[in-house]
Amino acid sequence: MPEIRRVAILDDYQGVALQYADWSTLPDSTELTVLTKSLGGPEDVIAALEPFDVIVAMRERTAFPAAVIDRLPNLRLLVTTGPVNAAIDVAAAQQRGIVVSGTRGAGLISTAELTWSLIHALARSVPAEDRGVREGAWQRTVGRDLHGARLGVIGLGGVGTRVARVGRAFGMDVVAWSAHLDAEHARAVGVTPVTKRELLATSDVVTVHLKLSARTTGLLGRDDLALMRPDALLINTSRGPIVNEEALLAALNAGTIGGAGLDVYSTEPLPADSPWRGAPRTVLTPHLGYVTAGAYDVFYSDALEDILAYAAGEPIRVLTP
Repeated sequence: MPEIRRVAILDDYQGVALQYADWSTLPDSTELTVLTKSLGGPEDVIAALEPFDVIVAMRERTAFPAAVIDRLPNLRLLVTTGPVNAAIDVAAAQQRGIVVSGTRGAGLISTAELTWSLIHALARSVPAEDRGVREGAWQRTVGRDLHGARLGVIGLGGVGTRVARVGRAFGMDVVAWSAHLDAEHARAVGVTPVTKRELLATSDVVTVHLKLSARTTGLLGRDDLALMRPDALLINTSRGPIVNEEALLAALNAGTIGGAGLDVYSTEPLPADSPWRGAPRTVLTPHLGYVTAGAYDVFYSDALEDILAYAAGEPIRVLTP
């Protein structure tokens, strides 16, 4: 049976990983280390993780390309929360004889809910009004109605469909586009299929719900953002690189779009000198879409189960290239 000696739980930003699974069920000889800060670049990751034979990664917070995997000589089991992880080179791990296990999926509902948090925060200037009340001011802004407005959903999968249904409940006119949109599904949930150009040009709120891939990277660039109305809001709770960040910053600074609600960025955590920290008409959250107690219950309990199964010589939920 494989011996589990040193286990690292990565990127536990809130310091809660030990609360969501009974880690005492690990073999008595196991040394468990919880890392609560981002490790940084590849060299820092390698230096910090070289001693560990088991690593538990939280989603894509730390990347494991081949160049990192090949320099972790003790690694035998890499667990990722979620059933897939684009930041792990699974083929490189497999070539090294490293098992990569996943967990059940979680976060679709919570990401849809956060999307609406960002929409409301922008539409009603909630952060600004909150600050105003604390500073002694009263009613600084005039909000906008969502009822009767058009919601443009880019990507009508699990999250996008949930967001669209809420939009319908608010009395919004909901339209959708993606490269492979299922028009029949869209109409079944009360959503009108449109072209990408029409969605961008006519929507009051545009919200992005796509997986990051070579095809979707940079999907919304300068010319696309130029199609949007000057009062339109852009929401991104999917992945930062889907929207060209330089173009979006330029549009916000020029005032050619009304605002942006962002939960995701090309570089995470945001560097101290990130221009996003001073971007106008924005509501920013630190990739909270899947960060709920319900999701963490699934992620950490399944991760522990993966480790125990590996230790018993019967790995489960093994990812393949």
